[in-house]
Amino acid sequence: MNSDKLSNRLGTVADYVPGDARMADIGSDHAYLPCYLVKTKGIPFAVAGEVAEGPFRSAQRNVAAEGLTKIISVRLGDGLEVIEPGEVDCITIAGMGGALITSILETGKEKLDSVTRLVLQPNISAETIRKWLLENHWELMEEEILEEDGKIYEVLVAERGDGLRPYRQNKELGLLMGPYLRKNPSNAFRKKWTAEISNWQRILEQLGKAVQTPETIEKQKELAYKIQLVKEELKDENA
Repeated sequence: MNSDKLSNRLGTVADYVPGDARMADIGSDHAYLPCYLVKTKGIPFAVAGEVAEGPFRSAQRNVAAEGLTKIISVRLGDGLEVIEPGEVDCITIAGMGGALITSILETGKEKLDSVTRLVLQPNISAETIRKWLLENHWELMEEEILEEDGKIYEVLVAERGDGLRPYRQNKELGLLMGPYLRKNPSNAFRKKWTAEISNWQRILEQLGKAVQTPETIEKQKELAYKIQLVKEELKDENA
């Protein structure tokens, strides 16, 4: 992977960045994504943010090598502290856990006033992001799920709007599995949730052997419920 050819995962993220966007890529690593977007979509400005010194230096070198230092600003900092209020209108955050992505968004909320689009790619726990978007008046507009190198990724695209709208049919399942992904279940979708059921069943079995505290019993009930919920969804989909 380089700034001329992204992975399928990052390529999917890039697809959802508008060509006229002033964007910030948080956790940009080598800055491949913003470099690619400048070269293929002609975006006018980008911030490549990195919290670690090594990737930050790597991003600087790559941006310089591409001759893009006047368009892409590489900055060292934690989360959204690398951008100024009003500086960008699109933010991408890819390759992190859902809890970390939501923490970045929550901590930097004051930087989001000018932002009109979020493109988020959690490695795990997309449900956490969906809940944050709903609670903070961001409407989930589109979702994709894909498999690459044996791992399954989800890409969530949100804009300011009615956060509840995508979940009116079934809020609980929508938040858990994705309202749009449920409508058009792919092989990657089925594979992900079949694996999740197996994982939950293993945990449930282990909890059954543990000391039965109120917390353990509650966790068992929660897992059993989720297993049944997702099994029913997959069964209905195959009906």
